[in-house]
Amino acid sequence: MNEITPIDSNGKPYPVKINEEELKSRTDQLSFDVLRKAATETAFTGEYTDTETIGVYKCKACFAELFRSENKFHSGCGWPSFYTPTKDDAVELIEDRSLFPRIRTEVRCASCGSHLGHVFTGEGYAVPTDQRWCINSVALVLEPKI
Repeated sequence: MNEITPIDSNGKPYPVKINEEELKSRTDQLSFDVLRKAATETAFTGEYTDTETIGVYKCKACFAELFRSENKFHSGCGWPSFYTPTKDDAVELIEDRSLFPRIRTEVRCASCGSHLGHVFTGEGYAVPTDQRWCINSVALVLEPKI
């Protein structure tokens, strides 16, 4: 079986193991590259950038609940933006030095370790947390509220 067991920031395996071949078979190449290689979709191209559909946003890899539509806002950055996850332990935050010297905070799914995007603080958005959780549409699945 071709599973990966990513390690979290505490050196422990994530609770949900993902079969890489199965993930490749049910996602497109960009989704796979974002989820597994921390790639980024091009700004303003994502399916959920401007959507106002009410529902729950889930991890495309393991379907864990991550964000709710009522916590989504239009930041103008080109990616879906949220001001908080569904719960604090839904995501893991990792220091990202890939754009050295700029240090960013990477957002990963706490269940399976998939890359989702980045969180930024102190940008002056009029949201309750003063945070912009900038998440790739291709890392998400929206479950509309019926």
